Order: sequence, then C-alpha cells, then structure tokens
Amino acid sequence: MKKRISMLLACAMMLALVSCGGGNNNAGGGSQTTGGGSSTSANGGSSGGSDAAEYHIAIVTGSVSQSEDDRRGAEAFRDKYGEDMVKLGIYPDNFTEELETTIQTIVNWSDDPLMKAIIVNQAVPGTTEAFRQVKERRPDILCIAGEGHEDLPEVGSAADLVCNNDFVSRGYLIIRTAHELGADTFVHISFPRHMAYETMSRRVAVMEEACKEFGMEFVLETAPDPTSDVGIPGAQAYILENVPAWVEKYGENAAYFCTNDAHTEPLLKQLFTYGGYFIEADLPSPLMGYPGALGLDLTEEAGDFSKILAKVESAVCETETNSGVSGADRFGTWAYSYGYTLSAGLAEHAKNVIDGVSEITDMDAVAAALKVYSPEAEWNGAGYTNATTGVKSDNVFLIYQDTYIMGNPGRFMGSTSVEIPEKYYTVS
Repeated sequence: MKKRISMLLACAMMLALVSCGGGNNNAGGGSQTTGGGSSTSANGGSSGGSDAAEYHIAIVTGSVSQSEDDRRGAEAFRDKYGEDMVKLGIYPDNFTEELETTIQTIVNWSDDPLMKAIIVNQAVPGTTEAFRQVKERRPDILCIAGEGHEDLPEVGSAADLVCNNDFVSRGYLIIRTAHELGADTFVHISFPRHMAYETMSRRVAVMEEACKEFGMEFVLETAPDPTSDVGIPGAQAYILENVPAWVEKYGENAAYFCTNDAHTEPLLKQLFTYGGYFIEADLPSPLMGYPGALGLDLTEEAGDFSKILAKVESAVCETETNSGVSGADRFGTWAYSYGYTLSAGLAEHAKNVIDGVSEITDMDAVAAALKVYSPEAEWNGAGYTNATTGVKSDNVFLIYQDTYIMGNPGRFMGSTSVEIPEKYYTVS
C-alpha cells in the first residue's frame, strides 16, 4: 500500500516562504558572481578565492529563459543560506544537443574540495552519467536528481536520491478531480517524443484507465513538438488554432491537459474564451501559463506565491467564455510552483542530511524540506514501483502537492488524502 507522508513538522519548518526577488532578471547563460571573491560559471566549479562556509552545496538548473521556476527556487535557497555556501550552475538550453557540456557542467563541481552535495533540477539527459563520474571522483558528495528525464531506475542507480512528480497518483487524481468538477471528457495533448518517456506513457495509461472508472471519455490529441522545426511559435500557433475546434467537438465540459510547458499558455488563453476545464499543468505552478494567458504583470509579487496565486485567481474568476461561463471552479494549479519548491526543497533536504538532521531516503524528511517552501500546501508521495516487476525503489520517490482549484473562494481538493487504488501502480 502507498505510504502517506506525515506532515507533522518541527517549528523550524514553519518558516515563511523565502522571496527570490527580481522576477524579471535574466540569470541565464552568463556567469554567477558569488561571495568571498569566488566566481562560478554556467559550466560548473569554483574559480578560486576563500569561502567561510564549512561546506558547499551546488544546485544546477536550466536558465531563466527555459526553466525560470527551477532557477528561482535555487536562488531562494542561495539567498537564505548565502553565496559562501550555495553555488549555482546552469546546464545548456539545448541540452539534448549538448550532452557533453551538460555532463561536464555537473561533474566540474566535484573539483571543489568543500562540495558536499550536487542537486540537479531538472535532471536532464546526461545527469546519470555525470553523477556516475562524480561518484567515481568523490563518493562523499550527495547526488540528488529532481524531475528525471532519463529512465528513473537508471537515474536512481547513480543518484543517492531521485524525486519526480508522481505520474501514477496524479494520473488518477487529475481525472478524479475533473470528474468531481463536472467534466465528462478528458483531452490529453502531447507528441511522440514525450510519449516515449516512461513517466508520461504510464501516466497516459493511468488516465485512460481512470476515465473508465469515472465514466468519462478519454481523447488523445497530437500537437507539434516545440523542439521540432516549427519551434515554439509554430507549436503555440497550432494550439491557438485548434482549441476552438476541439471545444466545438468535445463540448465545454471537457478537461484538457498538455505535456509541454510551451503549449500551456495558448491552451489556457483559448479555454478562457471558448470553455473547458484545466485541472493543473504537467509541472504545476501559478506561474505556468496563467500570467501570459491572462496578461498579468507579477513583478511586484515575485517570489511570494501566496500573492501570486491570489492575483492569478482573481483574474481567472473575472474571465468569461463566449457563452458566458465564468472561469471560477474550472481552472487549477498547485499553490506553490513545483519547480521552485523542488530546487529549494531538495537543497534544504541535502543540507539537513549533511548536518546529520535527516537521512537521505527518509520520505517524511523530504516532505518536511519541501514544506519549508510551500507552507500552506500538503504533500504526499510513494516509492517508485516498477510496473513490470512490482518492485518498489528505495531511493526514487514520486511526490505531489494538493491540487488547488481557483474560485470564489478557491479550495484545495484534498488530493493528498485520497487513497489511490492499488491496481494503478502497475498500469502501463
């Protein structure tokens, strides 16, 4: 049976969300200047100088232009503990074509004699090999992967800890929530590259099975891959052009889900106009798609997810479709950005492990660290289970945050307390 994460936290875990500030600053691609006369580049390790910290923790993310929430979470952790301790790195935007650079970006941190932990979020292709090389050089360094793009058992064979969004539980819960809100059809939008990932193909299978349980129609729609020749503009144009026809075909009580971040904003924009439900994004956040779709400027709210959510929620509830349907009670998210929380929370967990406060594979300790950066939301999760063998991993965790549906008032759906039927853990 699935293990429920206990959320009884020490008072230290009740700290308010740390502001990452400067939401419009572009931190991508350049060098990062750190305290104590030391500088770190996007390619990795320290270039010299003395540091006061007893040890170092490195967080490697995508750039602001590609993975802003991931990056801002890393900056929040750095701002909390200081540049002497926390070092930031960036892997290439085109990581699939620059595999060796990605690997070297991660491995270079092992040259730092004070380095004790390396967190990579998202753990793009090359992370597994990089962690293997780090462990060969420095077995004392904790290697932690957030949101693995490679096969999870493979990443887990090289990492001390892997945390991924719970594609099994969420596959069931997204459908369950859509049904509770009144949706009668579920439309899944993706493309072949994503469907080749085990995490996404298994989630689709779970979603389809859950639709049968709840008496909903399940539909697969294909949209262009933003990494293909059409690029992001072409992929987004396709969504903008096709949503009106989809709504006409499936009706205003259909719920939509897309596997790609670039598709999210145009999908939301059209649903606000033509009608439909949107439970949560692939990697949920109030910042995922909503600000652009609603034309919001969140500069003043940057880093404060309570204020961000409130502003987004107000704007969602003010929308009205062509047929006069309000956006209230039809659009959802996680109250706190998954990417932001994962970068900061995994680094917090690494620090606790280094300080002897927690064990690396203690799921409750991971949840407590995430909670520091998402104080009002609940988390749950389980060990990764191999769909073929039924064997559960000891160091690969699948996690998820409670779903928040925006309305007057908005509400958490209690998703983290729902018992997932056992059969879904082996659906593939």
